Amino acid sequence: MSYITWLRKGIAVFFEYDTPRIVHIESKKVGVTSRFVQACILSYIIGYVIVYQRGYQQFDPVESAVTTKLKAYTNFTDDEMAGVPPEWRYLYRRVWDVTDYVVPATQNNAFFVITNIIITPNQNQSTCPEDPKIAGSICDPRQNQCHEGESLPLGHGVNTGRCVQAQPSHGEEPQDKEVFTCEILAWCPLEFDQQPLKDRALLAASANFTVLIKNQIEFPLYEKRRSNILESSNSTYLQSCLYDQETDPFCPVFKLGTIVRLANETYEDIAINGAVMSIIIHWDCNLDHDFMSRCVPIYKFRRLDSADAKIAPGYNFRFAEYYKTGKRTLFKAYGILFVLDVQGRAGKFSFIPFFINLGAGLALLSIATIICDIFVLYVMRDRQIYRDKKYLMVKGSDAFSVYREMDNSEDDDGQQGPAIESENSRAND
Repeated sequence: MSYITWLRKGIAVFFEYDTPRIVHIESKKVGVTSRFVQACILSYIIGYVIVYQRGYQQFDPVESAVTTKLKAYTNFTDDEMAGVPPEWRYLYRRVWDVTDYVVPATQNNAFFVITNIIITPNQNQSTCPEDPKIAGSICDPRQNQCHEGESLPLGHGVNTGRCVQAQPSHGEEPQDKEVFTCEILAWCPLEFDQQPLKDRALLAASANFTVLIKNQIEFPLYEKRRSNILESSNSTYLQSCLYDQETDPFCPVFKLGTIVRLANETYEDIAINGAVMSIIIHWDCNLDHDFMSRCVPIYKFRRLDSADAKIAPGYNFRFAEYYKTGKRTLFKAYGILFVLDVQGRAGKFSFIPFFINLGAGLALLSIATIICDIFVLYVMRDRQIYRDKKYLMVKGSDAFSVYREMDNSEDDDGQQGPAIESENSRAND
């Protein structure tokens, strides 16, 4: 086929028109198939889109504010702190209250609870040898390997330019072989980075700590607002209730251990290195019913960080308490960061979304025609007969010809008006 013929075929498309042809087929198989597909589509439109998804309502997203209040204390008296120098153990043996284990005191839509901690006391600005465990810190005193003013990526301070003998960490025995590291200007003594207890958290008892979560929500479009504390609640109820999925699902007081357990985690395990937990408060309100009795929160819990992380697992950060002049106590706090996520919407009947969803759903009924056409024209035994009845070619007197006509074709039989071809006649040609 020549290039000119392909070009003329492409041009011919602009001079053609298709119009639907109605073919009434009397067939049990085709009829049942058509009604079944239509029934499925109508079930989806009415059952899922209109009823389940409330497609007849106009929705307004929730706006909210969340505050938290923790209450509890624990008295740590364990003497088996193998990872802590004896002269520092008094720092851990004490009563820990909310001021000690909630750091910082307030956060935006979150709160942090310390579950494990490492304390390095009596630090001051001075010079000391870099930790030999830091990559690149070891030096040779016979060579000038320590350059003044430089620092290591994971180091603790700035080099003074001297190579000095390293000091054993607190609680470690002196090494048989002398080790030299670069002297640094830093907060000395350097951070003691060893957890106090082996395979367990210092404040594992924090699983019994409780938190009151107060969530104020509003739907501005409908001018509706409320709190997650039910109207039937009072101060006595809040002092005695504890959240339980089965017995008390609307109590806003939660045990930290309950939150972790409902996220399918073990508190004792994640308390060692910390974790990030999500508390989801979900509001799905139907304003076609009573707002205060039917618009209630649903709580969900899950862990956000990876439980299988091999590098930098858990959650921790450092902070310091300063005293006197140029002195501080350094804390490395491991704990659980609870992130509060409020989700929700309120819906009320409106004609506009109802007719939009209904019209979009009814448009899907055209799928039934497509499916039945495929079944009739390509699957059924009598498909060739149906094809002959389905397609009809009508060639007008001014039709565009793909192939060049011969000189003597202009007066071909003197035909006037359109010519009609069936699907079979075109196939035989």
